[in-house]
Amino acid sequence: MTATSPTVHLHPSILSADFARLADELARIGTADAVHVDVMDGHFVPNLTLGLPVVEAIGKATDLPLDLHLMIEDPDRWAPDYVDAGAASVTFHAEAAKAPVRLARELRARGAKAAMALNPGTALEPHLGMLGELDMLLLMTVEPGFGGQPFLDLVLPKIRAARKAVDDLGGQLALQVDGGVNADTIHRAAEAGADVFVAGSAVYGADDPDAAIRLLRETAAHACAHGRA
Repeated sequence: MTATSPTVHLHPSILSADFARLADELARIGTADAVHVDVMDGHFVPNLTLGLPVVEAIGKATDLPLDLHLMIEDPDRWAPDYVDAGAASVTFHAEAAKAPVRLARELRARGAKAAMALNPGTALEPHLGMLGELDMLLLMTVEPGFGGQPFLDLVLPKIRAARKAVDDLGGQLALQVDGGVNADTIHRAAEAGADVFVAGSAVYGADDPDAAIRLLRETAAHACAHGRA
Protein backbone atom coordinates (compact mmCIF):
# COMPACT_ATOMS: atom_id res chain seq x y z
CA MET A 1 0.00 0.00 0.00
CA THR A 2 1.32 3.48 -0.79
CA ALA A 3 1.83 6.14 1.85
CA THR A 4 -0.01 8.88 -0.02
CA SER A 5 -3.71 8.82 0.70
CA PRO A 6 -4.84 5.99 2.99
CA THR A 7 -8.57 5.89 3.47
CA VAL A 8 -9.66 6.30 7.06
CA HIS A 9 -13.17 6.53 8.46
CA LEU A 10 -14.56 8.27 11.53
CA HIS A 11 -17.62 6.83 13.27
CA PRO A 12 -18.66 9.08 16.19
CA SER A 13 -20.28 7.20 19.03
CA ILE A 14 -23.59 8.63 20.16
CA LEU A 15 -22.96 7.09 23.57
CA SER A 16 -21.36 10.47 24.34
CA ALA A 17 -24.22 12.48 22.83
CA ASP A 18 -27.11 14.14 24.64
CA PHE A 19 -29.84 11.51 24.33
CA ALA A 20 -32.51 14.09 25.15
CA ARG A 21 -31.56 15.96 21.95
CA LEU A 22 -30.55 13.04 19.76
CA ALA A 23 -31.77 14.40 16.42
CA ASP A 24 -29.88 17.67 17.02
CA GLU A 25 -26.79 15.74 18.10
CA LEU A 26 -26.87 13.68 14.91
CA ALA A 27 -27.06 16.88 12.87
CA ARG A 28 -23.79 18.04 14.48
CA ILE A 29 -21.76 15.19 12.92
CA GLY A 30 -22.66 15.57 9.26
CA THR A 31 -19.05 15.05 8.11
CA ALA A 32 -18.84 11.63 9.80
CA ASP A 33 -18.61 8.46 7.73
CA ALA A 34 -21.17 6.65 9.89
CA VAL A 35 -22.92 6.82 13.25
CA HIS A 36 -21.63 4.32 15.81
CA VAL A 37 -24.51 3.03 17.92
CA ASP A 38 -23.68 1.08 21.08
CA VAL A 39 -26.33 -1.42 22.10
CA MET A 40 -25.78 -2.78 25.63
CA ASP A 41 -28.08 -5.21 27.38
CA GLY A 42 -26.98 -5.01 31.01
CA HIS A 43 -25.84 -8.65 30.85
CA PHE A 44 -22.90 -9.03 28.47
CA VAL A 45 -21.78 -5.66 29.82
CA PRO A 46 -23.09 -4.03 33.02
CA ASN A 47 -24.46 -0.94 31.31
CA LEU A 48 -27.84 -0.68 29.57
CA THR A 49 -28.39 1.67 26.63
CA LEU A 50 -30.95 1.26 23.86
CA GLY A 51 -32.68 -1.26 21.64
CA LEU A 52 -34.47 -1.78 18.36
CA PRO A 53 -37.08 1.03 18.57
CA VAL A 54 -34.43 3.66 19.26
CA VAL A 55 -32.21 2.33 16.47
CA GLU A 56 -35.13 2.67 14.08
CA ALA A 57 -35.68 6.25 15.27
CA ILE A 58 -32.00 7.09 14.82
CA GLY A 59 -32.13 5.77 11.26
CA LYS A 60 -35.02 8.11 10.49
CA ALA A 61 -33.17 11.09 11.97
CA THR A 62 -29.97 10.85 9.90
CA ASP A 63 -28.82 10.02 6.39
CA LEU A 64 -25.54 8.61 7.74
CA PRO A 65 -25.08 4.82 7.76
CA LEU A 66 -25.65 3.17 11.13
CA ASP A 67 -22.71 1.17 12.52
CA LEU A 68 -24.26 -1.02 15.22
CA HIS A 69 -22.04 -2.41 17.97
CA LEU A 70 -23.93 -5.10 19.86
CA MET A 71 -22.57 -5.64 23.36
CA ILE A 72 -25.25 -8.18 24.12
CA GLU A 73 -25.76 -11.80 25.02
CA ASP A 74 -27.16 -14.11 22.34
CA PRO A 75 -26.33 -12.00 19.26
CA ASP A 76 -27.12 -15.08 17.17
CA ARG A 77 -30.78 -14.45 17.97
CA TRP A 78 -30.94 -10.66 18.03
CA ALA A 79 -28.33 -9.29 15.61
CA PRO A 80 -30.30 -9.92 12.38
CA ASP A 81 -33.18 -7.84 13.72
CA TYR A 82 -30.90 -4.80 13.77
CA VAL A 83 -30.37 -5.13 10.03
CA ASP A 84 -34.14 -4.99 9.61
CA ALA A 85 -34.13 -1.91 11.89
CA GLY A 86 -31.86 -0.08 9.45
CA ALA A 87 -28.27 -0.94 10.36
CA ALA A 88 -25.75 -0.78 7.53
CA SER A 89 -23.19 -2.71 9.58
CA VAL A 90 -23.68 -4.96 12.61
CA THR A 91 -20.87 -5.94 14.96
CA PHE A 92 -21.26 -8.89 17.31
CA HIS A 93 -18.77 -10.00 19.95
CA ALA A 94 -16.74 -13.16 19.47
CA GLU A 95 -17.11 -13.75 23.20
CA ALA A 96 -20.91 -13.90 22.89
CA ALA A 97 -21.65 -15.51 19.52
CA LYS A 98 -22.34 -19.24 19.52
CA ALA A 99 -22.21 -19.71 15.73
CA PRO A 100 -20.24 -16.73 14.37
CA VAL A 101 -19.87 -18.00 10.81
CA ARG A 102 -23.59 -18.63 10.44
CA LEU A 103 -24.36 -15.26 12.04
CA ALA A 104 -21.98 -13.34 9.78
CA ARG A 105 -23.46 -14.99 6.71
CA GLU A 106 -27.00 -14.20 7.82
CA LEU A 107 -26.14 -10.53 8.39
CA ARG A 108 -24.67 -10.32 4.91
CA ALA A 109 -27.62 -12.16 3.40
CA ARG A 110 -29.94 -9.56 4.89
CA GLY A 111 -27.94 -6.77 3.25
CA ALA A 112 -25.66 -5.50 6.03
CA LYS A 113 -21.93 -5.64 6.54
CA ALA A 114 -20.89 -8.25 9.09
CA ALA A 115 -18.35 -7.37 11.76
CA MET A 116 -16.91 -9.10 14.81
CA ALA A 117 -15.44 -7.52 17.93
CA LEU A 118 -12.72 -8.79 20.25
CA ASN A 119 -12.28 -7.54 23.81
CA PRO A 120 -8.81 -6.38 24.92
CA GLY A 121 -8.11 -9.69 26.65
CA THR A 122 -9.35 -11.87 23.77
CA ALA A 123 -6.57 -13.30 21.63
CA LEU A 124 -6.64 -12.62 17.90
CA GLU A 125 -5.12 -15.86 16.63
CA PRO A 126 -8.02 -18.25 17.37
CA HIS A 127 -10.31 -16.01 15.31
CA LEU A 128 -8.18 -15.47 12.22
CA GLY A 129 -10.17 -18.10 10.35
CA MET A 130 -13.24 -15.85 10.62
CA LEU A 131 -11.73 -12.97 8.68
CA GLY A 132 -12.94 -14.24 5.32
CA GLU A 133 -16.53 -14.14 6.61
CA LEU A 134 -16.34 -10.52 7.76
CA ASP A 135 -16.40 -7.03 6.35
CA MET A 136 -14.86 -5.50 9.46
CA LEU A 137 -12.95 -6.56 12.57
CA LEU A 138 -13.33 -4.41 15.68
CA LEU A 139 -10.57 -4.47 18.26
CA MET A 140 -11.70 -2.95 21.53
CA THR A 141 -9.12 -0.57 22.99
CA VAL A 142 -11.01 -0.36 26.29
CA GLU A 143 -13.09 -2.86 28.23
CA PRO A 144 -16.59 -2.66 26.72
CA GLY A 145 -19.54 -1.20 28.54
CA PHE A 146 -18.73 2.40 29.42
CA GLY A 147 -17.64 5.51 27.54
CA GLY A 148 -14.81 7.82 28.55
CA GLN A 149 -12.21 5.15 29.39
CA PRO A 150 -8.50 5.65 28.58
CA PHE A 151 -7.00 4.00 25.51
CA LEU A 152 -5.23 0.70 26.26
CA ASP A 153 -1.86 0.66 24.50
CA LEU A 154 -1.55 -3.04 25.27
CA VAL A 155 -3.88 -3.62 22.30
CA LEU A 156 -1.43 -2.07 19.80
CA PRO A 157 0.44 -5.34 19.10
CA LYS A 158 -2.92 -7.00 18.38
CA ILE A 159 -3.77 -4.20 15.92
CA ARG A 160 -0.44 -4.72 14.15
CA ALA A 161 -1.01 -8.46 13.95
CA ALA A 162 -4.54 -7.92 12.65
CA ARG A 163 -3.27 -5.48 10.01
CA LYS A 164 -0.79 -8.06 8.75
CA ALA A 165 -3.49 -10.74 8.63
CA VAL A 166 -5.86 -8.40 6.77
CA ASP A 167 -3.17 -7.40 4.28
CA ASP A 168 -2.31 -11.06 3.71
CA LEU A 169 -5.95 -11.56 2.70
CA GLY A 170 -5.82 -8.69 0.24
CA GLY A 171 -6.63 -5.76 2.52
CA GLN A 172 -10.39 -5.68 1.87
CA LEU A 173 -11.38 -6.01 5.53
CA ALA A 174 -11.86 -2.82 7.57
CA LEU A 175 -10.00 -2.72 10.89
CA GLN A 176 -11.86 -0.70 13.52
CA VAL A 177 -10.80 0.43 16.99
CA ASP A 178 -13.17 1.61 19.70
CA GLY A 179 -12.32 3.10 23.07
CA GLY A 180 -10.28 6.07 24.25
CA VAL A 181 -9.77 7.39 20.71
CA ASN A 182 -8.87 11.07 20.72
CA ALA A 183 -6.37 13.46 19.16
CA ASP A 184 -3.61 12.12 21.40
CA THR A 185 -4.20 8.39 20.79
CA ILE A 186 -5.59 8.07 17.27
CA HIS A 187 -2.16 8.33 15.67
CA ARG A 188 -0.90 5.29 17.60
CA ALA A 189 -3.86 3.18 16.52
CA ALA A 190 -3.51 4.38 12.91
CA GLU A 191 0.23 3.70 12.77
CA ALA A 192 -0.48 0.20 14.07
CA GLY A 193 -2.87 -0.38 11.17
CA ALA A 194 -6.42 0.60 12.15
CA ASP A 195 -8.42 2.46 9.50
CA VAL A 196 -11.87 2.91 11.11
CA PHE A 197 -12.05 4.88 14.34
CA VAL A 198 -14.87 5.18 16.86
CA ALA A 199 -14.67 8.38 18.89
CA GLY A 200 -17.19 9.50 21.47
CA SER A 201 -16.18 12.21 23.91
CA ALA A 202 -13.42 13.43 21.57
CA VAL A 203 -16.17 14.41 19.13
CA TYR A 204 -19.15 15.29 21.29
CA GLY A 205 -17.01 16.93 23.94
CA ALA A 206 -15.76 19.44 21.37
CA ASP A 207 -17.39 22.82 20.74
CA ASP A 208 -17.57 21.92 17.05
CA PRO A 209 -17.99 18.15 16.58
CA ASP A 210 -17.59 18.35 12.80
CA ALA A 211 -14.28 20.20 13.19
CA ALA A 212 -13.16 17.54 15.68
CA ILE A 213 -14.04 14.83 13.15
CA ARG A 214 -11.99 16.53 10.44
CA LEU A 215 -8.98 16.88 12.76
CA LEU A 216 -9.16 13.26 13.87
CA ARG A 217 -9.49 12.07 10.27
CA GLU A 218 -6.50 14.13 9.12
CA THR A 219 -4.39 12.94 12.05
CA ALA A 220 -5.29 9.32 11.41
CA ALA A 221 -4.67 9.56 7.66
CA HIS A 222 -1.19 11.01 8.20
CA ALA A 223 -0.29 8.40 10.82
CA CYS A 224 -1.74 5.59 8.71
CA ALA A 225 0.40 6.62 5.75
CA HIS A 226 3.47 6.79 7.97
CA GLY A 227 2.77 3.44 9.56
CA ARG A 228 2.32 1.62 6.25
CA ALA A 229 5.05 3.39 4.31
